Amino acid sequence: MKSQNESVFSLTRMKVILILSLVTTWAIAHLLHSYREAIKARLEEARQRIPEVNIDWHPKDTDPRRQYNASKLALLIEPRPLPHLVPQILHMISVVPPDWRFLFIGSNKSVISVGRSYPTKHQQKIGKLDLMVLPEPWEIDSKEKVHRMLTDVRFYDEFLPGVEWILKYEYDSILCANSPTSLNEWLHWDWAGAPRVQNDRYSGNGGLSLRRVSTIKRVLRFQSRYNDTQPEDEWFGHRVIVLPGVKVASGENGQLTVEDVYMPNPMGFHVRDGGNQLAEGVWDEPGRRKEIFDYCPELSLIMDMKLEVERCPGDTRTGTISPKENADREGKAKDGVEKEAEDKRKGK
Repeated sequence: MKSQNESVFSLTRMKVILILSLVTTWAIAHLLHSYREAIKARLEEARQRIPEVNIDWHPKDTDPRRQYNASKLALLIEPRPLPHLVPQILHMISVVPPDWRFLFIGSNKSVISVGRSYPTKHQQKIGKLDLMVLPEPWEIDSKEKVHRMLTDVRFYDEFLPGVEWILKYEYDSILCANSPTSLNEWLHWDWAGAPRVQNDRYSGNGGLSLRRVSTIKRVLRFQSRYNDTQPEDEWFGHRVIVLPGVKVASGENGQLTVEDVYMPNPMGFHVRDGGNQLAEGVWDEPGRRKEIFDYCPELSLIMDMKLEVERCPGDTRTGTISPKENADREGKAKDGVEKEAEDKRKGK
């Protein structure tokens, strides 16, 4: 009898558990049905907060040069593998506004020399700098051939498409990091350079100059340069100034750089032949030279320099030796020659 009661109790307990489970399930299902829209709305809200990520496994535009302004180009043409070209180019890249691109046109030797530098390779990789050897029949192994190239409209059409402003610099020119002026502030000029004389009608020294390509092409549409005549900058100068509506530097108005006429705090300097043909009116005074080098110490990159200990005795710092010191040196030299001759006689 006892066993039968236990069995009945056990069955009753199982029925109760089963009934509770059913009730619980029904309650949960009922609640889920009631909150379905609310839960759906919350999930949608959470999904919208997740940042959207699009991955393009096959990007169409991978040219890093497109991040720069294609209309602005700094141009250096140099066939010789000079040792200072790499630091000069890298310095110019650091001074010129960041939206400008750079192009180095050289010979096989000079392009290899510039291209082996790791910083140069980096600038190429990010699209900032291009190194180019021009195909035949173009040649740059003499100044005259460079003049011919820069006065040929095909050069601009074939190799500089889309370029409107050119900063042309040479191996013996430099921009100064201390300049208070940005190159982009000069873009309203059609040609800006350095005057050859005070109040020069056309300040067109081209060793470090800013040029508008559309203005150059206007000249080349109606005139051609004869070979072995004026340098390209002088040739352009005589023609650009007569074009209507152009803004051309004259005298100190629009003087971009210093070459033959001094001005304080210029954008840069052009020192002809690395300093072997310095203009006396700019460089003859020691105080002026110190002022220039304090303002633009980068000049040491492009100029032949000597240490103070190499200075000759009696150097007046103006390119001459004091007469007294010169006479003493000549006297000592004469005494040395006479002594050497006397020693030879005694030896015999």
